[in-house]
Amino acid sequence: MHLNWHLKAFAQLSADELYAILTLRQEVFVVEQNCVYLDTDGKDKKSHHVFSLNKQGLCSACLRIVSPGVSYAEVSIGRVASHESHRGTGHGRELMREGMRAVQTVYGPVPVRISAQSYLLRFYESFGFVQVGEPYMEDEIPHIQMLYTP
Repeated sequence: MHLNWHLKAFAQLSADELYAILTLRQEVFVVEQNCVYLDTDGKDKKSHHVFSLNKQGLCSACLRIVSPGVSYAEVSIGRVASHESHRGTGHGRELMREGMRAVQTVYGPVPVRISAQSYLLRFYESFGFVQVGEPYMEDEIPHIQMLYTP
């Protein structure tokens, strides 16, 4: 299945697009991971969003590119999510490729910092990210900071 990717700043998102993105994030990070936290943390307004919608308007995959100085000194990628029905299809890899391409489009060749769930270390290493610092717990889930340097 081919996914249609969109790159939009927060102000460019329609209400339906934003609703679809937030719904997927809640399904993945709150319900599936059984993690109660406030997903709408104020950073979305300072971010660009990469996402794909299916024919029914549901979000298949998404991530946000957070402006430098908001989460870290560098640009950061976060809230990387794929719908359960798309896992194991390569769409997560496609999403990250689109996200890295979008960083280049918006910011040029800049370093990118992420806070990755530790079990995804190898996945992010395959995109050129390297572990920086020691593992830590965030919302009761093991994480590691990683940095991509062009």
